Amino acid sequence: MDPDVLVIGGGNAALCAALMAREAGRSVLLLEAAPRDWRGGNSGHTRNLRCMHDAPQDVLVEAYPEEEFWQDLLKVTGGITNEHLARMVIRASSTCRDWMRRHGVHFQPPLSGALHVARTNAFFMGGGKALVNAYYRSAERLGVQVRYASPVDRLEIEDGEFKAAWVGEQRITAKTCVLAAGGFESNREWLREAWGQNARGEWPSDNFLIRGTAFNRGVLLRHLLEDHGADRIGDPTQAHMVAIDARAPLYDGGICTRIDCVSLGVVVNREAERFYDEGEDFWPKRYAIWGRLVAQQPGQTAWSVIDAKAIGRFMPPVFPGVRADSLPELARKLGLDEERFMQTLDAYNGACRVGHFDHTALDDCHTEGLAPAKTHWARPIDTAPFYGYQLRPGVTFTYLGLETDDTAAVRFAGQPSTNLFVAGEMMAGNVLGKGYTAGVGMSIGTAFGRIAGRNAALAATGHPAVRGAVTEKA
Repeated sequence: MDPDVLVIGGGNAALCAALMAREAGRSVLLLEAAPRDWRGGNSGHTRNLRCMHDAPQDVLVEAYPEEEFWQDLLKVTGGITNEHLARMVIRASSTCRDWMRRHGVHFQPPLSGALHVARTNAFFMGGGKALVNAYYRSAERLGVQVRYASPVDRLEIEDGEFKAAWVGEQRITAKTCVLAAGGFESNREWLREAWGQNARGEWPSDNFLIRGTAFNRGVLLRHLLEDHGADRIGDPTQAHMVAIDARAPLYDGGICTRIDCVSLGVVVNREAERFYDEGEDFWPKRYAIWGRLVAQQPGQTAWSVIDAKAIGRFMPPVFPGVRADSLPELARKLGLDEERFMQTLDAYNGACRVGHFDHTALDDCHTEGLAPAKTHWARPIDTAPFYGYQLRPGVTFTYLGLETDDTAAVRFAGQPSTNLFVAGEMMAGNVLGKGYTAGVGMSIGTAFGRIAGRNAALAATGHPAVRGAVTEKA
């Protein structure tokens, strides 16, 4: 059981690392905390990978050059990102798909209405679950040893060098180790600690729902930061956080619980007041800010309100909206103050300046004299039937993580480890200080998973880590 390379984690980044190390000829053991039926972490809930390309490529139309990708990332992060590592991820995204195909991943053109990302994102045939299953099949075929239901409790590290990992009472040694065990989003106690109490003495995070796996509890992340003094990066309250249906389950609701009609209507809080520009930018660049916006509202809840004109223009969620034949009736059904709700809707409807509506472009439909404004896609909500969806914050993954460099090495007091590497959510905060844009999490996990796997394989033979992304096509 003592391999050359030990990989801790079972999602996309971990699998990429395991495959790369095995392709390099090293023996590999992968430890997945979840049982086999729940393997894959949050990767099973994904759909696509954001890809740079300078010209049309099979399922990708037109072009999405490096500088545009970088500007999109810069805008959503507000500059809280490591540009060197971010650009490395961006460039790696342009060449990884041939390698992915070699390991059984198939791509398809985006489905109709899929967040307007036909130009920027390559969609997995069968979604993230199919990708995860393909990687596991390839790993097992190549001889990667996989153990399920094997959460690692602690590591032995001496002077920044990995020695062993413990699964319960079993000690597992390896020449090198890759950490890809996810963030701490399913650790509700840690979320409470990070978000604290509000002025009313409430714990906002108690109202959060977890979009993905229940197994990302951050045990190793906390162990590395607190017990071994690994260098940290990121704000523990920052996360990929989406507005999802309040009826979603606590864990593993996935993408089908997301509410995608926000930009087509208005969003009101518990006081029936609007609080942000619903039409600020294209939905793929803004959907991930809405979870945090809702988290800042009273009771960490809000309602997305649309009329019949919006139907058919967004991905329908798994739960139907509350339906009413008039706006006052809708307010009553949603449990909102009818008078205040109507004041808000009447003010919005009266402020709309409708030009040429085009939900695929930053159109000229906007509001005037209204705060907050609606910058694009502003049309009166006046056509029955009307629909309302109650929202809650849905946490996908957290951004607090381990600081790294372009070798993917874990760092201790500014010095990179010679044999301990990190990939995926455990280091995504190096690129994502805040915000999100569709598909970039898989871009980060794929790029750094491959870097970590390559360098773990090199370190296992006594060679130093190589800087930079894995960019060859074959």
